[in-house]
Amino acid sequence: MFSLTDIDYRYGSQIIFDEASLKVDNGWTVGLIGPNGSGKTTLFRLLTGQEVEEAGVVSIPGGTTIGYFNQKVGEMSGCSPVEQAVRCAGRVAELRVILAGLEEDLADPEKFDDLDRIMVKYAKVQDEFQILGGYDVEARAREVLSGLGFSEDRMSGEVGVLSGGWKMRVALAGILIQLPDLLLLDEPTNHLDIESILWLEGFIRDYKGTVVMTCHDHEFMNRVVDKIVEIDQGKLRVFPGDYDFYLAQRELEDAQRQAAFVRQQAHVERELKWIDSFRAKAHSSSQAQSRLKRLDKLDIIEPPRSRRQKLVFNIPAPPRSGNDIFVAEGISKSFGDLTVYSNLDLHVRRLERWAFLGVNGAGKSTLLKIMMGDLVADSGICKLGASQRIGYFAQHTTELLHPKETVFDTMASEFPGESIGTLRTCLACFGFDPNDMDKVTRVLSGGEKARLVLARMLFKPPNVLILDEPTNHLDIESKQTLLEALAKYEGTIIFVSHDRHFLEALATNVLEIDGGSAKTYHGGYKKYVEFTGHAAPGS
Repeated sequence: MFSLTDIDYRYGSQIIFDEASLKVDNGWTVGLIGPNGSGKTTLFRLLTGQEVEEAGVVSIPGGTTIGYFNQKVGEMSGCSPVEQAVRCAGRVAELRVILAGLEEDLADPEKFDDLDRIMVKYAKVQDEFQILGGYDVEARAREVLSGLGFSEDRMSGEVGVLSGGWKMRVALAGILIQLPDLLLLDEPTNHLDIESILWLEGFIRDYKGTVVMTCHDHEFMNRVVDKIVEIDQGKLRVFPGDYDFYLAQRELEDAQRQAAFVRQQAHVERELKWIDSFRAKAHSSSQAQSRLKRLDKLDIIEPPRSRRQKLVFNIPAPPRSGNDIFVAEGISKSFGDLTVYSNLDLHVRRLERWAFLGVNGAGKSTLLKIMMGDLVADSGICKLGASQRIGYFAQHTTELLHPKETVFDTMASEFPGESIGTLRTCLACFGFDPNDMDKVTRVLSGGEKARLVLARMLFKPPNVLILDEPTNHLDIESKQTLLEALAKYEGTIIFVSHDRHFLEALATNVLEIDGGSAKTYHGGYKKYVEFTGHAAPGS
């Protein structure tokens, strides 16, 4: 499908690729991984011609169609999401416009003398349009948008009024309906709920072309990719299998290399010690010189390449809460004619970990807000337990950071009485090194903003955590680190997440919200899947 041979590329003084080579065959589904700044986006831009290599060759067969989803949503307004998705459909969208113009020319009496030439051009464009599936592009757009969570009403509405997350889905749909030979996806699961992620899984598994994608969803990667391409220190390397296999293989290789390195170093140390002891003695000097020559010819084993330092989120023990955290008896909630809940019951106890599941609009966030006291139920009884200190992470929380405030000042303004060293230590636990402390929050990535909000929330830990999509924008390593910290947290957790790895590892109970009612499943997410036969409501 494509190859890169001895590619060199620099960004300023930073070496991104150094004689890097890669060959990807037709039909591969590739997970592209590497630390932030390692060159994942640069690789996509080299393949699409948006960047040019300094040395080496990027080879893509002529006529290969490429679709690239990069999360940059352009202006969207003045049409429906269906029409906007079609407009994003690459060559098909271009041909659609050309055909419309030619049809106007055919109907124009003033261009009658040029009718033969227009007809020939129309037939040629029409053939290409038909080969690319242009006549069913609108039907494909509706199918894909439906899979990505759009209702019929939302599909027919004004695209300009949609939130950024929903516009991102429209842009993704525009790429998917192209059905290109090479599909490049940069974090396609961001802003998707679990039902849409499951649909996208099926789409990619059934895809006939080649797919190269970055993704922060551990389970998604495991379910769809058959190859991992790692970017490490300017090189590209292919690993067969899924993400879990890659991790196991990497760990095994590093362990083997470390053991070989230690053995060789011990051997060299013994030889040098012997040589130093005997080289001055006449009867042994020639032997010593011979051993020294053998050491000089030895192929030195390098230690394993230093991996990115693992983050450690430390959550101190919180004060003890009462045994009953939240009790709801027969609560109802409506917004106008829309009934969100009708006669809902829920009992959350201390140290339980509840996952709330439900399709978009089912009322997950509404229930969290009722628990927080930000919304009031229309009827029924809601009781909060005693001695609670609640920490609330909402989907919009990162947007509330002051854009001109630095990382350190964000913490210092919240905890003015704390020492500089204590605050810096806390931030370091959440992945902020000394160079990050003076960054203003407006330049931080989505993942960095999420980590900053979590650091501020957990510095003086609450005994109840209410988390609405806490892993959005976090990379796989940060998600795993947060998960490990929450698993050891000595408090109660109530959360909404579309990350199945996160759900399975953390939840002890599941509340499935569907059609205004709710059903409880004890034993965690895995038991929920076994009992219901599906991974999410509506799937």
